[in-house]
Amino acid sequence: MAVRRRQRRGPGGGRALLAAVLLCVWWRAAGERLRYAIPEELGRGSLVGPLARDLGLSADELPARKLRLSEEKQYFTVNEENGNLYVNERLDREEMCGESASCSVSFEVLVQNPLNIFHIEVSIEDVNDNAPEFSKAVLDLEIDEWTPPGARFLLETARDADAGSNSLLTYQLTSNPSFSLAMRDSPDGSKPELVLERALDREMQSSFELVLTAVDSGDPSRSGTVQIRVNVTDANDNPPVFAHDHYRVSLREDTPPGSTVLNLSATDADAGTNAHISYGFRKMPIKALEKFVVDAESGSITLQEALDFEDTRAFSLALEAKDGGGLVAHCKVEVEVLDVNDNAPEITILSLSSPVPEDAPVGTVVALLKVRDKDSGENGQVSCELSGEAALSMVASSGGSYKVVTASALDREQAWEQRVTVVARDRGRPSLWSSRELVLEVSDVNDNAPVFEEAAYSAYVAENNAAGALVLRVQARDADAGANGRVSYWLAGGSAGAAGAAPLVSVEARSGALYAQRSFDYEQCREFAVAVRAQDGGAPARSSTATVRVFVLDRNDNAPRVLWPAAPAGEAAGGAASPFEVVPRSAEAGYLVAKVVAVDADAGRNAWLSYELVQASEPALFRVGLHSGEVRTARAVSERDAAKQRVVAVVKDHGQPALSATATLHVVLAESLQEALPELSERPAGTEAAAAAAAELQFYLVLALALLSALLVLSVALAVVARLRRAGPPAVLRCLGAQRFSLAGAAFPADFCEGTLPYSYNLCVPPPARAVPEAAWPPPPPPVPAVPVLSAEELLGGDSYEKPSPSSNVVVGEPPADAGALQVCEM
Repeated sequence: MAVRRRQRRGPGGGRALLAAVLLCVWWRAAGERLRYAIPEELGRGSLVGPLARDLGLSADELPARKLRLSEEKQYFTVNEENGNLYVNERLDREEMCGESASCSVSFEVLVQNPLNIFHIEVSIEDVNDNAPEFSKAVLDLEIDEWTPPGARFLLETARDADAGSNSLLTYQLTSNPSFSLAMRDSPDGSKPELVLERALDREMQSSFELVLTAVDSGDPSRSGTVQIRVNVTDANDNPPVFAHDHYRVSLREDTPPGSTVLNLSATDADAGTNAHISYGFRKMPIKALEKFVVDAESGSITLQEALDFEDTRAFSLALEAKDGGGLVAHCKVEVEVLDVNDNAPEITILSLSSPVPEDAPVGTVVALLKVRDKDSGENGQVSCELSGEAALSMVASSGGSYKVVTASALDREQAWEQRVTVVARDRGRPSLWSSRELVLEVSDVNDNAPVFEEAAYSAYVAENNAAGALVLRVQARDADAGANGRVSYWLAGGSAGAAGAAPLVSVEARSGALYAQRSFDYEQCREFAVAVRAQDGGAPARSSTATVRVFVLDRNDNAPRVLWPAAPAGEAAGGAASPFEVVPRSAEAGYLVAKVVAVDADAGRNAWLSYELVQASEPALFRVGLHSGEVRTARAVSERDAAKQRVVAVVKDHGQPALSATATLHVVLAESLQEALPELSERPAGTEAAAAAAAELQFYLVLALALLSALLVLSVALAVVARLRRAGPPAVLRCLGAQRFSLAGAAFPADFCEGTLPYSYNLCVPPPARAVPEAAWPPPPPPVPAVPVLSAEELLGGDSYEKPSPSSNVVVGEPPADAGALQVCEM
């Protein structure tokens, strides 16, 4: 127990307080209630008690727990550093509680983390800081001179605003032989009376001056005085008389002003002016005088202001009736104010934890409420509930406090706020209610991954697009908010590019737009797929992926390419000859000359090819199949047609615009290749270099054949000589004397090149001659040794050739009829 003393003040210095005991004894009551007791009139900053320590909070916990008072009357304050409770303003018990026997201030203290509420009650102890006071400075009494000794006159009592022993008064009267002071006991306390000790004689003394002193029981005591002037009048021996000394009246607090409270009546046995009675109030509190008024003539008490049970529950009215002779009668009227259910419950939000995260567990306290009804009894009994569909519920606490807690899991994506109405209803009849809307914002938690509008996307891009062109825009939505709902896009993989190779597309992180990294080529890549990942900005981040399949559309960017007849490699330089075909002059209409073979790297209509004859030496002689590319004779070949024909065909695709290529075919009209060779040997203008090369090649071929022939002849001769020596007489070698095939006169065309002579030839000899009779002379030639087989390609010096169809059969040169031993035949 802590004791504080207040300094004594002199009579001229104001209040004096010898000692004030500061009762810091506290104890825990039901519902975590702490009680403190302090004297009134403590200065601001005075210590009430170690609140934090009494609540079990250490100094280290104070910053985190945020100890604070509720937003009600701030008579006190809490120090945030040490948690002590201090006086915030001067406390005047009389001003706060009036004449109540007890005076206390109740309030709530809140702590956070976790949220809790404590109820605090501070009792205000009275100190003797008020002196007794009389309502008047001078009290006038008129006493008839015939008044017998022993008559008593009720004096005005003094009022002391203090309570308890500090308000107990004793009275003292200045010494006078004609008067004395006596105390009269009554239910509401002792009252001073002036007692006439001896008979008065107006002629000897018409007035008296007395001083009445009221002293309280405080330590130190305080006093107040009133001057009593006694005027001695002529005889009025019958005072007024009330029917009762004490009246009781009950009024409802909703009684309208102007209503009659009570009609008082007093009688006087005297006559004349001494019997004329007037009514009035004696000394009363100002509040009572403001509420009630009494008619001086009739004695009717009327209510002039509305009553309020919550403000004042009872009034004590002191009235007097005075006759014309100055005699007075007194009575007391007790007015009880009856409670009416005229106050709706009041809802106060002490604390609101908003926003609350959507992953808050069930049972999390989100708000603290205080519900209070100023009425009493059943009118002040309140029930509280939540109205509205929300994931919240209400739990009653002590002292009219309620906790609002989460009743189920919260989901910001379904309801970004919880809006409920707190309804408080009393039990009065009729019942009164009040409501308070409670809005709780739900904060976002990253519990949703981005979701693409489509699981798989398809994009179509024409080839030869510009690098950086927009391919497709993907979009994913995240139901979360803020950074948790901010989506960025990345490439997660796919067939867009191999590892280490530049990717085909890129994605813009913010918009999800896919751009081509380079120009696409349908002929190289017709389609590819990429995986796009959408990732939010939460921690930890959530993501999802979608597949984007890009189809490259073909454009007509490739001209047809002719495979046959192939243009010679040196054609551009004029160093090689064009391919040729041999057509017999006996060919009829529709004879297949050749087939133009072409391909187009494009697809679809861009690769559909058509063939058209654009130039020919004899336009009417040849025709080209529109779709097959087959070159056929349009009519039968005649002797009048030139031996050499040049046919130019164009190959077109169906693209927009169409692209084309030309194929040039040289046709020789001859029955055989040997017949065609002279035609081919005519060098066209501008081919001197090719002709010289062909002549040089021909020279080496002839030289090689000559050497081979010489070796062959020498070998045969040696073989024949050796045989003749072993067999007998020599035989005539008819084979050596026979006319043999000579290649000296053979001429090869200067423009003969790869692919123009698709045939292979070998030199063959007949089997050994059969024996002939001796009569047959000359005898048959001896067998000729085998000669190395040479192909036409070797003979002509070509590097490559294409073999014609098996139906082709051409003989180079025709030996004499009797020289059939040496032939040239097709392999």
